[in-house]
Amino acid sequence: MLSIIIALIVTGFVTMFVLKGYKAQAILMAGGIVLMIAAMLIGQDLPLPESATTGSQWLDVFQFIKNTFSTQSAGLGLKIMAIAGFAFYMHEIGASEALVRVLTRPLARIKHMPYFFMAMCFIIGEFLSIFITSASGLGVLLMVTLYPLMRSVGLSRLSACAPIATAVAVEMGPGQGNVNFAAEIIGIDVVDYVVQYQLVVAAAALITIALLHVVIQKYFDVKAGHIASEHRHLADQTDDSHSTTGEDGQPLAPTIYAILPVIPLVLIFTFSKLMISSIKMDVTTAMFVSIVITLFFEYFRRGNAKKVIDSIQIFFDGMGRQFSNVVTFIVAGQTFAQGLKTIGAIDVIVNAAETAGFGPVLMTIVMVGIIMVSAILMGSGNAAFFSFANLVPDIAAKMGIAPVVMLLPMQFVAGMSRNISPIAPNMVAIAGVAEVSPFELAKRTAVPMLGGILISVFISITSF
Repeated sequence: MLSIIIALIVTGFVTMFVLKGYKAQAILMAGGIVLMIAAMLIGQDLPLPESATTGSQWLDVFQFIKNTFSTQSAGLGLKIMAIAGFAFYMHEIGASEALVRVLTRPLARIKHMPYFFMAMCFIIGEFLSIFITSASGLGVLLMVTLYPLMRSVGLSRLSACAPIATAVAVEMGPGQGNVNFAAEIIGIDVVDYVVQYQLVVAAAALITIALLHVVIQKYFDVKAGHIASEHRHLADQTDDSHSTTGEDGQPLAPTIYAILPVIPLVLIFTFSKLMISSIKMDVTTAMFVSIVITLFFEYFRRGNAKKVIDSIQIFFDGMGRQFSNVVTFIVAGQTFAQGLKTIGAIDVIVNAAETAGFGPVLMTIVMVGIIMVSAILMGSGNAAFFSFANLVPDIAAKMGIAPVVMLLPMQFVAGMSRNISPIAPNMVAIAGVAEVSPFELAKRTAVPMLGGILISVFISITSF
């Protein structure tokens, strides 16, 4: 009982400090250290097994952090850093914008149906999120491309912002950090995780969210007295489909550049069990191969070898940023999870659930609820998922189910719940560009996200 009380107190303080704006990584790591020290003081488990100890239980706490940094930086961390570096480079050379231009051209045919047009913008945004994995980065990009188009068909500011704010809600594909993290915890290849488990759930969630966007955004617009058909006067003013320069006045990237962000995905799926199984290409290798191919494109475009070679620094800078933002989150989350394991909180929770008659389904719902609340409070799906996903293998083993049954809905819910939070960076950034309140935007995204959460949990539980 003492262990669960300590765990609840420490978790409460962690939540409080994160809500007050303290750096989440530092707070999660501090919480994990406190829990591990408390576990030793009350005679619970030790931070490291006897075979891996430094010889000092107190130093073992920090040895665990060091070991986690080492393994994550060389494994999952490197994968996520390579993805981020490639995404930064794609944005810098205009390839991301080229992909958006290509995908949005067919939308001109349905401009007379504003809310269906909006739903299709959401689907396109989600498709783009497979290649442009930063929620804030993609959001800002779509605000200068899709947002004017949606305004031109008569949609209100908030209705035009909502599908953009939720464009990375259904996190899918091998480029997403949470997807790679889930696959690693389960112990399967990320392509297998995507194809065998993600696709069915993602498809159901996408359709549900798109339909709810149509209903909810139209309802709020009508309630506010905004009739889309009366606000189409912006159409001619915002049609810049033939523009040769971007927002910064620089020449647009050639249309052929639209294929560059897609290359890693093509390589990953081509050299896998699905197609050419004799050659295996992981995510990190695919990113490195793709960046080399991109450098050749840049050379033929610019004709300056030195500038092209020097531009590789953008890729490395992107890797560094992701290490400081995401990899540290993974380590901090694992440290906090280790603290909860060490003090015995997980055993107490599982035993209490079994005593209360909780089966695997109810326990999965409990874990999903924890992720959902955490993501909304923190404004980050990564922070929530990285903090609690490591607990799943132990809980699933005790409940007698496969870890994927819990991890799959948790991974989807983490991404969707972030878009209900008015303090999430992508929500704040998008609301700022449109000059609307992030709290008002959260009202517009809440119902579609809750619908997506319910369907993803239902499909995950019933299918797997």
